[in-house]
Amino acid sequence: MSVRSAFCLALLLLPLSVPVLAGPAAGPACFAPAALAARPGEEIVRPRAGGPVNLPDMAAPSLPPVPAALRGSIRRVDLPAGQKLVALTFDLCEASGEISGYDGAIVDYLRAEGVAATFFAGGKWLMSHAERGDQLTADPQFEMGNHTWSHANLTVRTGDAMRRQVDDADIALALRRSEVQARGCMLPSASAQGTGGGALFRFPYGSCSAESLNYVNDSGHLAIQWDVDSGDPAFIGAKGMAEDMLRGIRPGSIVLMHANGRGKHTAEALKILIPALRAKGYRFATVGQLLAAGRPVIADTCYSLKPGDTRVYDDAARGGKRILPAQ
Repeated sequence: MSVRSAFCLALLLLPLSVPVLAGPAAGPACFAPAALAARPGEEIVRPRAGGPVNLPDMAAPSLPPVPAALRGSIRRVDLPAGQKLVALTFDLCEASGEISGYDGAIVDYLRAEGVAATFFAGGKWLMSHAERGDQLTADPQFEMGNHTWSHANLTVRTGDAMRRQVDDADIALALRRSEVQARGCMLPSASAQGTGGGALFRFPYGSCSAESLNYVNDSGHLAIQWDVDSGDPAFIGAKGMAEDMLRGIRPGSIVLMHANGRGKHTAEALKILIPALRAKGYRFATVGQLLAAGRPVIADTCYSLKPGDTRVYDDAARGGKRILPAQ
């Protein structure tokens, strides 16, 4: 199979993406503006009480394996000369012992500015934040991807436990899509995709083993990493964070941020970053749009910014500890 044919096949598996030059949007039309708007305190991360979060009895969507030309971890995209696209991505992770947040100020600003974005959602987050998950899924400006069920480290998690982290998040994504369709919110062309948003995948902590990377690709997911790390879980401050991202971003970059209450000053940083990028001639794309516009740069393993830099998270997971990513 040629590289171009492989790209075409993979893109058929991606959730619907909006045109790159999307204008300002108010969000999905089937939700009232007041329902979409950020609510104070919604971003706060809280301990979880009660029993396990249960999924409905349904199978994960079945997708063909990723073509050979797209296997591995996708870090950025090489674009034709003159194209200045960047993909802003936001993780919505939630670990087993917590209910993480929803940073509505980020989403409100992206909608107000008509900025396309990709959200990598944990399956447990989608069940804990069903209404917000429906809103993001229904919004044609955004794209949804799989970020495991409960932010497990898939370098350490193996076998069926590893596979369930991937599959259960796919089921949660499919459930959100099904509920949105039932409300009449989904565009017909998006509904026809039927992938449950599971064709894009991001490894927690940016860490993978050969086993987990193979399973992700074998189950039809493109493994999406990043080449620009916002560092937003750290207390960098909005100005410093925006300046760091501006120094790192180049055409075809994939930028990592968080919208689950773990990002510090992310919404404020975006208000500096987005106008500055537009002044430099950049346009904003979902990951799917970015892949369609060029040739992905693929590594055969996973890492944040350099090979081996996720070992601290792997060692912590093996010791039964959970530490927040520095990214």
